[in-house]
Amino acid sequence: MFDWLQHFADWLIYSVFNIGAETHLGTALNFFVYDTLKILILLFLIVFLMGIVNAYFPIERLKNYLNRKKLYGLEYLFASIFGAITPFCSCSSVPLFIGFVQGGIPLGVTFAFLITSPLVNEVAIAMFIGMFGIKATLIYATSGILLGTIGGWLLGKFNLEPLLSDWVKKILESKMQQGEYEAEKSTFRQRLPGISRGAWDIVKGVVLYVIIGIAIGAVMHGYVPDNFFGQYLGGGQWWTVPFAVILAVPMYTNAAGIVPVIQVFVAKGVPLGTAIAFMMATVGLSIPEATLLKKVMSMKLISIYFGIVTLFIILSGFLFNLIL
Repeated sequence: MFDWLQHFADWLIYSVFNIGAETHLGTALNFFVYDTLKILILLFLIVFLMGIVNAYFPIERLKNYLNRKKLYGLEYLFASIFGAITPFCSCSSVPLFIGFVQGGIPLGVTFAFLITSPLVNEVAIAMFIGMFGIKATLIYATSGILLGTIGGWLLGKFNLEPLLSDWVKKILESKMQQGEYEAEKSTFRQRLPGISRGAWDIVKGVVLYVIIGIAIGAVMHGYVPDNFFGQYLGGGQWWTVPFAVILAVPMYTNAAGIVPVIQVFVAKGVPLGTAIAFMMATVGLSIPEATLLKKVMSMKLISIYFGIVTLFIILSGFLFNLIL
């Protein structure tokens, strides 16, 4: 879908600026250009589509349904499965998370999506099957979906809405004051300029956070060698799982990018469960993601979210080492 962006980043960095593809600087800048453009485009498109949904679909009714209807946790499972079938990394998932919050979807349900989306996708599953077999793949995919479902449910029970950022609260308040769309009888063409302006306003509101977050990720991607952590995770001691997860959180990559690294870890003697926990923490939590989320969450909410997901990944790592 974004191959043209990758070609553009390659052309810009390697041809126009003549920076070598094999250099740390070239790798970091290429990553920065590609991911910044990709996330900003995703952000605009997703918020734009959510604006159309809000204009035509009774989102308030859906929100009330999710809040009041006894679905026995299935809403969290559905959101987690939806996250699993969307091929987004942790930072790319943030725009859709913003769209969910803007649309009034319950916060716990949006967290279920945000947790699972970067952890499980079809590319990672295909690579996992080829590298580790069906059993490990099923355990990995199922645990990712369950982690999102349980994590979203637990976070939903904490009533964390007051910890959303003032920026999000203002958006939600303005929607409540407007009530139902006044232009209910207007045509799509008449509504389109307003929807586009709303999407662009949101993009402008988060663009600085996107640039800062991706810049941090680019430095890590370009300058941290793949074998930096592998040498410290080869033992079977109990502390290697939490150590792997804590070390992985500052990293930033997607599942497709980290799976080959995990294969190298395992080949060098790192237990598969520890390696998967490292991968989950790398793709599911990152400093760039936290930087992006700072626009929509308070630091307290970000800390709660990261803390719970980190704990769940550590527990999953211990479980993986027992059954794999």
